[in-house]
Amino acid sequence: MFTEKTTLQDIYDTQEFAGFARRLFPLDLNLSPKMTLAEVTKALPWYNSYALPSRTVSIMNELRGHVRAGQTIFYEIYSPEEQAKDPSKKRTGLVFFQGNPNQRVAIVNAGGAFQFVGALQDSFPHCQYLARQGYNAFALIYRPGAKTGQEDLARAIAFLHEHEKELEIDMTDYSLWGGSAGARLAAWLGNKGTEPFGEFAYPKAGAIVMQYTGFNQVTGQEPSTMAVVGTADWIADYQVMQARIAAICKNGTPAICNVYQHLNHGFGLGEGTVAEGWIDKAIHFWKENMR
Repeated sequence: MFTEKTTLQDIYDTQEFAGFARRLFPLDLNLSPKMTLAEVTKALPWYNSYALPSRTVSIMNELRGHVRAGQTIFYEIYSPEEQAKDPSKKRTGLVFFQGNPNQRVAIVNAGGAFQFVGALQDSFPHCQYLARQGYNAFALIYRPGAKTGQEDLARAIAFLHEHEKELEIDMTDYSLWGGSAGARLAAWLGNKGTEPFGEFAYPKAGAIVMQYTGFNQVTGQEPSTMAVVGTADWIADYQVMQARIAAICKNGTPAICNVYQHLNHGFGLGEGTVAEGWIDKAIHFWKENMR
């Protein structure tokens, strides 16, 4: 069983994670294989104040348990031919937290200022929680960058539509979630859809859930949107989030902004904070706006 003292090298050597183990951790940070899970969790820039090593350990143990039970937990979103043509695409993938068969889908994009993918705090915990509520949740490991991130999210959405039956998922009114930079990806794809990125024109998301970002663009094409932010966030001004939600509401689209006092950037699930339980409100918002 993994513990907080388990090292990255131990994870890399874990048979159940063969072929994708390194992609469970930020590839763009200089992480020593000797670092423990506790150290890695607390080493994520902008997230270390709230990140819980115990949560990371539970996720790693749960994922290994799923593999041992015969479940596939990692999916390549690009073909071998696409990866050979562009080796950077080998750095991507979807980590699957399985819910109930043929249940709705949430795709969660971690933040990291488009410099790294902070899945340990910003998508894996959310996916673990969503799966326990019965939803099929996928954490996207994308190439950091606004352009490449959008391309990878579009491909992920297309991939899930293309493999809907074999994965036993329901992409009707799927939701896009994200924190910080990942929230921008969710908002962008919620507006644009997949077609501008060379994919088939699959249906747009039924709902967007955004955490702590200063994103202020409003096009009038927004799906139902929920925003979550803290008043002490020195990176993403909560008032910018409030103004965007107000503009979306003015356009006649359901939207809500939950503001939590004294919280800084990167609080994730908000465990042990005033924001704890916000994800239940987000799930309720998503359900209310399913067609």
